[in-house]
Amino acid sequence: MIRNVESYLADIRDLDPIGWWPPAVGWWLAAMAGIALAGLLWWWIRTPFRFGSWRWDARRRLRSLSRRLRGQPVKQSAQELSELLRRIAIARCGRPACAGLTGRAWLQWLSEHDPKGFDWVEAGQILIRLPYAPEDPNVGTSHLRRLVRAAEAWIVAEPGACARPAVGAAKTGEDVPEAA
Repeated sequence: MIRNVESYLADIRDLDPIGWWPPAVGWWLAAMAGIALAGLLWWWIRTPFRFGSWRWDARRRLRSLSRRLRGQPVKQSAQELSELLRRIAIARCGRPACAGLTGRAWLQWLSEHDPKGFDWVEAGQILIRLPYAPEDPNVGTSHLRRLVRAAEAWIVAEPGACARPAVGAAKTGEDVPEAA
């Protein structure tokens, strides 16, 4: 009887080697995590609204101002928008380019350097007049909302927009090619 049982027993064979494909579940999870981290890093590098940057802060303040337009006096909103717009322009183009401009010269500079071509000279008169005028109940918030949207274009635009020369500016000797 023992001989019969022994005939059914076979020697232990070596296990087949483990192939490299398909990878185990852990490797799939590690690959997906790596791809997600690389995508997050790429997004973080490319986004202009990084936490703590001037763009992030300006966008946050503009949104806050836009929400408060109905609840606060128009005069106060115009003052805040004017101050914030100047801060944005200084951050984008530098202090020497625009910090000393006032009145119509300031609006002209904004129009010349606006990334979307917004006409600040015409539409921005409220920024010059309203902060120094008495309260006027006839002035609505719709005009200020339009200016807030135009100011948002300054935040999202590429930084090279300030490098272009002003319209009608005279060329310097460096810009003029020499005659042959």
